[in-house]
Amino acid sequence: MLHSNLSVNENHHLTLCGADTAELAKKYGTPLYLLDETRVREKCRTYQRAMKTYFSPEARPLYASKALSFKGIYRLAKEEGMAVDVVSPGELYIALSAGMNPADIYFHGNAKTMADIRYAMDAGIGYFVADNKTELARISDYAKEKGIMQKVLLRITPGIDPHTFDAVNTGKVDSKFGSAIATGQAEEIFNYARSQAGIELCGFHCHIGSQIFDEKPFCDAADLMLTFMVGLRDKYGYTAKVLNLGGGIGVRYVESDPYIDIDDTLRLVGAHLHKICEETGYPMPQILMEPGRSLVADAGVTLYEVQNVKTITGYKSYAAIDGGMTDNPRYALYGSKYTVLLANRADEEADFTCTVAGRCCESGDLIGENMLLPKPNAGDILAVLVTGAYNYAMASNYNCIPKLPIVMIADGKDTLAVRRETYEDMIACQL
Repeated sequence: MLHSNLSVNENHHLTLCGADTAELAKKYGTPLYLLDETRVREKCRTYQRAMKTYFSPEARPLYASKALSFKGIYRLAKEEGMAVDVVSPGELYIALSAGMNPADIYFHGNAKTMADIRYAMDAGIGYFVADNKTELARISDYAKEKGIMQKVLLRITPGIDPHTFDAVNTGKVDSKFGSAIATGQAEEIFNYARSQAGIELCGFHCHIGSQIFDEKPFCDAADLMLTFMVGLRDKYGYTAKVLNLGGGIGVRYVESDPYIDIDDTLRLVGAHLHKICEETGYPMPQILMEPGRSLVADAGVTLYEVQNVKTITGYKSYAAIDGGMTDNPRYALYGSKYTVLLANRADEEADFTCTVAGRCCESGDLIGENMLLPKPNAGDILAVLVTGAYNYAMASNYNCIPKLPIVMIADGKDTLAVRRETYEDMIACQL
């Protein structure tokens, strides 16, 4: 199986964390998101342990909640001692509703409104990760009005290309995010931030991209960021207390994707950081990282019911399901690859090549093409693996299709965490 939390039971059904997925499809209906809570907790603990061991006892992972945002995941993060980052007031609202300590929340985004800033600061947000001068001026104005010192990290663009898909590559000089070191604008915004009353500049943030399968891009980013920070110390006498290296560790979606050992990757990055700090005499800052996809992606499986199978003679075959781009838009957006199985026939030979098509009135509504399955029949349960990240988070009501429920699984036991959206829910705001 693609990941160790997946198996096949004596009924030939796919199991996730010991739970029979075909039986869960009967119990809750389809389409349906499943999330292996046990696996998410294990990943949280791996990051916590590795970062404190290899970086410093003050190091801390922040759950990048844009990957999957609902009350249950924030409760889990809090229980595991994680801080979180949010990218919108909506994510902030859900995190606070779930009981997250606002001091443990970091607010990202390249276009925060004044209303966003007021809401976050009134809530007692721990840190803003500030992107630009306009944002800094707004933070300063409201911090002065409130009579507080607001902690801020500056988002810096190190100029790293980790060779990932352009849509998820955020560390290059030409990016909508942050201020580039290479153009001199990072130093410029540093000086601007220090000139603003009400702002406590604590350090710097970078994020170079996603689906990175080795330690080298993170080491390269650390080189550039620490060189920049050493330069500021030598020129201005400023020593940053915090360095956030962002997220981006990759996840296997298909068998051809490489496996990455999170603990070993962090060990190598930590050794590199210590080496640079020793060589430059720079005190090790508090290191933060922002795992999102690597915490939740392979904990997720989405279940669909096959509605029909048809073959266009001389061309291709289609298996149509009762969901699609409304609950998983990643193939339509990025051409993202997935592994699919028949949950109720999980150990049968996959010898039928087909395109898995969604139900939307859109020709691009596909889960994938040239996918191998046992020849499906109407009523079979199709499982799409590794859907814990950027599925529920990116879901829509296109074609007025309700959003799916989420069922969390821990030690083989299932709990409804998000109920299925109703038609009444969809029109609740309509007058």
